[in-house]
Amino acid sequence: MNIQENFSLKNHNTFGVDVSAKYFAEVSSLEELIETIKFSKTHSLAILFLGGGSNILFTQDFEGIVIQLHLKGIEEEYLNENEVLVTSKAGENWHEFVLFCLNKNYGGLENLSLIPGNVGTSPMQNIGAYGTEIKDTFVNCKVLNLETLEVEKFDHQKCNFGYRESVFKREGKGKYVILEVTFKLTRKNHVIKTDYGAIKSELQDLGIENPTIQEVSKAVISIRQSKLPNPKVIGNAGSFFKNPSIPTDQFLIVREKHPEMPNYPQGDLVKIPAGWLIEQCGWKGKQIGNVASHELQALVIVNKTGKATGREIYDFSAMIIDSVYQKFGIALEREVNIK
Repeated sequence: MNIQENFSLKNHNTFGVDVSAKYFAEVSSLEELIETIKFSKTHSLAILFLGGGSNILFTQDFEGIVIQLHLKGIEEEYLNENEVLVTSKAGENWHEFVLFCLNKNYGGLENLSLIPGNVGTSPMQNIGAYGTEIKDTFVNCKVLNLETLEVEKFDHQKCNFGYRESVFKREGKGKYVILEVTFKLTRKNHVIKTDYGAIKSELQDLGIENPTIQEVSKAVISIRQSKLPNPKVIGNAGSFFKNPSIPTDQFLIVREKHPEMPNYPQGDLVKIPAGWLIEQCGWKGKQIGNVASHELQALVIVNKTGKATGREIYDFSAMIIDSVYQKFGIALEREVNIK
């Protein structure tokens, strides 16, 4: 076990915010993880588990121990001619895991291509894109109970998935760390989803009428690369806000003033694209100091100069939230974890 002190996290968060952790440890096995947690308990340290650092905004130094999970490995179990269980350790890069599955012709994750982060964090916020969410293929995950230091298994029901939500972000927050995740994928009879977003038009531009799962992935990657900035080039955490869902009666009132508002009815609620709301308030491409809303996607906040502090980014997001509420009466919620 190698625990470092006063460790810079600048290269461990995709915003590139220059903060430090009092202690930092990278663990590659369950045994190392348990040993590190025992160290934290002995020294009464707060724990922060870090995956790819793609969904977090540090607003200050972390006065505890940051544990980066480097658990690696992928296993497959054929269930029948058409179904396979694929289990990935938490430290595997999400996009590389998706590509692994596509190379095996396993279907179900192709619409989630190029999402940043690691596999272990994917169930926490039920990551989703282009009509697909983790919960659609999720079977179970193994977790470590941080109190008892025993391994437990969470099935689909126990995870209690919601829109960008799970038990791990609510009542289970801070109580568990995910060790591995198992998905049920298809081997032959793939369900192709191309109706959400710009996938269909992108495939048409590529001259593809009956796409394979690999071609759907290619289209998704092309769309994401055209809209979303590469965090290796400019610091960002992808979509900073959740798409708000509001009651139908509230939507009808707002629509009277804004009949052009895009909307997606979902039972008693209506989902509104956060990017559209932000753009209507004049934020798209707007820069204040070191921080800006991306010129191609208003939903993305970027560390424009590379010198922004986490507090600057947080304050910028607060101004966006205030302006959207003033104009539409709709409260935006941050998707990124604030520390």
